[in-house]
Amino acid sequence: MGRSRRRKLPPDPVLTKVDTLSHDGRGVAHIDGKAVFIHGALPGETVNFRYTRTQKNFDEGEAIEILNPSPDRVTPECPHFGLCGGCSLQHQSAEAQILSKQTALLDAFTRIGKVQPATILPPLVSNDAFGYRRKARLGVKYVAKKGKVLVGFRERGTPYVADLSQCLILHPKVGQLITPLSDLIGSLSIKERIPQIEVAMGDSDCVLIFRLLAPLSATDTEQLLVFGAEKGVAIYTQSGGPDTVTPLQSQPIDLHYDLPAYGLTLHFLPNDFTQVNSALNRVMIERALGLLDLGSEDRVLDLFCGLGNFTLPIAKSVKEVVGVEGDAGLVARARENALGNGVHNSRYYTANLYESLQKEPWLRERFNKVLLDPPRSGAVEVLEHLPKLGIERIVYVSCYPGTLARDAGELVNKHGYRLVSAGVMDMFPHTAHVESIALFEKS
Repeated sequence: MGRSRRRKLPPDPVLTKVDTLSHDGRGVAHIDGKAVFIHGALPGETVNFRYTRTQKNFDEGEAIEILNPSPDRVTPECPHFGLCGGCSLQHQSAEAQILSKQTALLDAFTRIGKVQPATILPPLVSNDAFGYRRKARLGVKYVAKKGKVLVGFRERGTPYVADLSQCLILHPKVGQLITPLSDLIGSLSIKERIPQIEVAMGDSDCVLIFRLLAPLSATDTEQLLVFGAEKGVAIYTQSGGPDTVTPLQSQPIDLHYDLPAYGLTLHFLPNDFTQVNSALNRVMIERALGLLDLGSEDRVLDLFCGLGNFTLPIAKSVKEVVGVEGDAGLVARARENALGNGVHNSRYYTANLYESLQKEPWLRERFNKVLLDPPRSGAVEVLEHLPKLGIERIVYVSCYPGTLARDAGELVNKHGYRLVSAGVMDMFPHTAHVESIALFEKS
């Protein structure tokens, strides 16, 4: 690693043609047979770029002049695009972004899983390309040389907090608070001891969790409470692990989101996992349930069920649904949400789905359908159990195409399933993050 950093960079700009887009949103060119990843370049463009890093197997660079812009190139709306690492694709049209993500998914199926879907599903998008993000972790850093506190995402390619005045992908309730938050923290006695703010939003309320490395003074507390009241946000603090998240005001906020199509309201705690894009989440649930093709006699297993985001809608159409999740707190929330919504045909278990499951009681039952919604690491450890449970139909919701493709290869080539259809969902517009969904049926 150290040797690659000492490689001498070519001093002059280089002219090249960009071939494709990388999984992280950079243009990929090939010079003397070596791949070069170029920030700010799009496929089909001829660009002048400067090298920023050279390594044994690939190089990196930054476009400094676009000689023939792609028809997919647009002017980024955010003034901080390029500096801030929160977005990587604002220079590409929304239509081209989603097609690039579809290409990335299909390429992963081919390269990693050695499979391809029989049908490609239409991309799933919402109308909220900006202001959609309701969950985020924002870095905080007091910089003496600037005489201010920086609040926001990290700079592209560095560990430093970007110097932002606003954020267009965060929900406006938070995205327009970047400068006021900077001023607020700069006035506190512990301005150098607050490294992070976590954002959590429901349909109506917004919580900001301030990570504290030192206690607040009485004046600090008062300033935070006044800020929260003026800006319409609830202030929480976190002094240690997740169990130390506490409302600064006397009463906790009841965070919740509605799923109107199913007559459901789901409640959650500020540090619980929820989908960042509520509009896309609603249409994603609709697609997942449509692919499951639910009937009144179905017994469905929902693995990695979280707080019941899919489980409770599924329960509306089936005989019974069983949710399994590794986080005991989320399982408790799922049970509470079922009770609060009058759902009586769902059961929940806490189990680490990456360890041995032989003693799990639900593994001794029979199900005909399963929904998988694992984290980035995928679900390979549970796949061998699915045929034994009687699973005929699998809907797999994925946040990382590499592990979906790997698991698809396992399901098709080892466990006798067929990859019927797959497609992408634009959960994170303007970023290279690829959310996808796939349907498998027993051959």
